[in-house]
Amino acid sequence: MSAQAYQAHPAREETSNVVIVDGSNVAHSTEGEPPQVANLLIVRNKLVEEGLEPIIVADAALRHQIDDSAKYEKLIDDGLVRQAPAGTDADYFILSFARELKASIVSNDRFRDRIKQFPEAKDRVIRYMILNDEVVLERRTHRRHGE
Repeated sequence: MSAQAYQAHPAREETSNVVIVDGSNVAHSTEGEPPQVANLLIVRNKLVEEGLEPIIVADAALRHQIDDSAKYEKLIDDGLVRQAPAGTDADYFILSFARELKASIVSNDRFRDRIKQFPEAKDRVIRYMILNDEVVLERRTHRRHGE
């Protein structure tokens, strides 16, 4: 398809390849353990394997709770983790970036306190589960009928 023909059908570009990862939610997903850097890395790697562009956004407090602070600080320095400004709500940035970039969100958070401001969030969220260093992503697409 030519570039001109593609531009004539902008409705096809409903979402981008960018996926916003709720870094604090993912890091905390190992029950009974402190937040884990490994969780961030395996979710990121899974998304990259699937041809997606993950952007991990975490709240500023995570750096003080994470199990391997040196490795986590390196992820921040390398630009693989974006940290919300101290004293701000990372959920706001996650939802705002997802809206702006037409991106999905990897999180098990329901964003109840923000759903009125970001009603489309429930359609953007990809739930996940980590078990034995494997990641399973739950995708609820609207493509099941007819595509």
